[in-house]
Amino acid sequence: MFRKLFSEFRIPLRYHLLFWLIYFVFNFFRFASINNDYWYSLKSNLIEFPLNIVITYFTIYYLIPRFILKKKYLQFFLLFIPSLLLFYLIRTGLNYILVSENIWPEAQGNQEPFTVIHVVELVIGAIYVIALVSAIKLTYDWANEKKRNEDLQRVQLQTELNFLKSQIQPHFFFNTLNNLYALVIKQSPNAANVVMKLSEIMQYVLYEVKEPKISLLKSINYLYSYLELEKLRYGDRVKSEISIDGDIDEVEVPPLLFLPFIENCFKHGARNQEDINVLISFAVQDNFLYFTVTNNYVKPVEAKPKHGIGIENVKRRLQLLYGSEYSLKIRAKVNEYSVNLKLPLHED
Repeated sequence: MFRKLFSEFRIPLRYHLLFWLIYFVFNFFRFASINNDYWYSLKSNLIEFPLNIVITYFTIYYLIPRFILKKKYLQFFLLFIPSLLLFYLIRTGLNYILVSENIWPEAQGNQEPFTVIHVVELVIGAIYVIALVSAIKLTYDWANEKKRNEDLQRVQLQTELNFLKSQIQPHFFFNTLNNLYALVIKQSPNAANVVMKLSEIMQYVLYEVKEPKISLLKSINYLYSYLELEKLRYGDRVKSEISIDGDIDEVEVPPLLFLPFIENCFKHGARNQEDINVLISFAVQDNFLYFTVTNNYVKPVEAKPKHGIGIENVKRRLQLLYGSEYSLKIRAKVNEYSVNLKLPLHED
């Protein structure tokens, strides 16, 4: 029964035992030093000790949750005040019967028991213990709830990130299969090469994206493979270049982060263009990764370019992963479309 009771307190039982042990020892020496009577202090505290435990737990685990937290203040005091008076009567009576008829030796002067001042003295002592335990419990509950909320936020964050990544994968394959379909319709000999390249990329997408971060080198190799796919589709019209500046050997980034921007180059850059020029650069400097991609582009006269699901997902992932620490600038000029992304390279 007691084990079940303490398990509901959420604070481990050992901490309850430790607190009351410290409280007992402190009270024992405090009253013993006042009266210079250790035997009386021991017997008196052995009576007071369990009574304090009962009224304290009764208040903070029954009265407060049932009445204070539900804003039933009148009902709380109608039970709390009588419980304090009952505590006083039982403690004083047991002291008188079991310990000594002189139940208030620590009082200065000729103070008598069962008077208003004696009642107030013992009740204030009980309230002090209740308040101290309540403060400890509230602090522990606050810390526990804060940790629980942080854990919940991490789970929600990871769930959303996984959902966003799961959206990117079919989005990519849908676009690639459309490209493959166009080549098959034309009976192009490049269709077989597209299937081979697609199978290579599928291995990356299906296995690498399960990790929260992957090597930047793998991501760049993935972009190379994707560019090769587009070259099979558009032939010599595609002019692409990837430049790398700085040491990227140890750099890790979220998977599938850069692909939607490269896809966008062909989505908008292939419209009414003889050549499709795509320039990609990665630079590591001062613990930041700088990613830039530009492509030639004919800006619509009246409408702004619309971003697909891939770009929107990347923006959401960046917000979830980096908060305010990243910078993303997308510009559409008359003849050029550019993306500038700045990412911190910290561990988290």
